[in-house]
Amino acid sequence: MARRFRAAYQSEPFSALATWARRLAVFSAVATLVSVLVVRFGFLEMKPALATLLGALACAGLSILVAFAGLVALWRDGSRGIGRILTALLLNVLILAYPAYLAIQYRKLPLIHDITTDPINPPQYGELARLRGTDGANTAVYAGLYSAEQQRTAYPEIEPIDLDVSAQHAFDIVRRLVVRHKWLIIEDRAPQPPRQPGHIEAVAKTPVMGFREDIAIRIAPDGDGSRVDIRSSSRYFEHDFGSNAARVSSLIDDINAAAENNVEKPVKTQRAPVKPSAKGAVKR
Repeated sequence: MARRFRAAYQSEPFSALATWARRLAVFSAVATLVSVLVVRFGFLEMKPALATLLGALACAGLSILVAFAGLVALWRDGSRGIGRILTALLLNVLILAYPAYLAIQYRKLPLIHDITTDPINPPQYGELARLRGTDGANTAVYAGLYSAEQQRTAYPEIEPIDLDVSAQHAFDIVRRLVVRHKWLIIEDRAPQPPRQPGHIEAVAKTPVMGFREDIAIRIAPDGDGSRVDIRSSSRYFEHDFGSNAARVSSLIDDINAAAENNVEKPVKTQRAPVKPSAKGAVKR
């Protein structure tokens, strides 16, 4: 009886909706992967690359609709294709999971893209300023008071870094950390006290899409120690989904930890040994 039922079921045709749901899901997965690689490695300009990505995500959404329609068709007609529908749904969940996470972050975090430890006098972009303000990129000018207020509310822990080491030592620590993070250094200028602070500019990439985010770091003498200010801002888009604040906070922690482990030791001056006074010398 079971064999007869299985044979009868296997003789049923596959649902066209189930087949198309899987085809759309596979196409969406391939298109998403290709568009991510295109954006990350800069093979195309930003706008056409993002258009490709949005098209791939739209295909994933369409695949989900077709899959649910296929489930209804399977229930009514008894045709085959449940495996194809489940495959399509699994692929679509994997494709849309990260965009769904970004959507949650978009609603939860403030609409800002420029984070700095010094909103009054943020570190300025020099070489990187040439890459901003054109082709849809954000300007190099700091976003201003509104961004500062939003940052203070959402990320109150981001503050200037005061260190008990010299500006040159702080510069060496910061540059070593930038290299460790594998950020692309565009410019680095050692401090020249008392007038010229140290300056580092670098480019980081977001983990998944590889969007460029520009970093400027200022290292200035401050009394017997030094002060480090950091700025990180997205080159594109008005919302950074918290990536710049996470980068700045992480770098602050790394700098403080490195400075504590590499505290400058004071140089001990050795005194010349005191020669014993000659016998019969008159003490004055």
